[in-house]
Amino acid sequence: MMKWVFSALILSAIIFAAVSGDISNVSEAALRESSNAVTLAISLAGVICLWSGIMRVAQKAGITEMLASAFRPVLSRLFRGINAKGKAMQYIVLNLTANLLGLGNASTPFGIAAMKELEREEGSSVYATDNMILFVVMNTASLQLIPTTVAALRLKNGSADPMEILPAVWIVSSLTLITVVIITKSLSKLTRVRGGEQI
Repeated sequence: MMKWVFSALILSAIIFAAVSGDISNVSEAALRESSNAVTLAISLAGVICLWSGIMRVAQKAGITEMLASAFRPVLSRLFRGINAKGKAMQYIVLNLTANLLGLGNASTPFGIAAMKELEREEGSSVYATDNMILFVVMNTASLQLIPTTVAALRLKNGSADPMEILPAVWIVSSLTLITVVIITKSLSKLTRVRGGEQI
């Protein structure tokens, strides 16, 4: 779906530029921003590689298991019916920890692994279970303590204090996470009360 949206945007930009006589500006902007995109990707790669490496070391050193133990009382209440010491819970903790550090790209492999383990543990390969839906929602509306990627972008674009957004990020991400968890749990209960089928 999104490929059609982006294709339509690009096509409309070219058409309007041709009609208004600014097609050369569009060509120049395309070339300039292509170069900027590569520069941005390389600058972000360093930050992502650093924190991904730290997360891997933490996993090997058993630090993630300690984090899992700290989060387990809360997460076991949210994710009912799964093994609190199983692989699914460990990957969920890794994903949430990466999101806490603002590493959306680094958290993706952990998220995929968590979904696979949830599918295996809950024995559902056709429909998304309540725990799968809740995990996707929590991953999307993640709580961030350190918005690493955003701070890196702000620093690259000349911000004198890239971390000054911390209070706003904490408030917004906390409220978002609480809201979506409440909505997801409420809809899950409503579905069960009506005898509906999980999707």
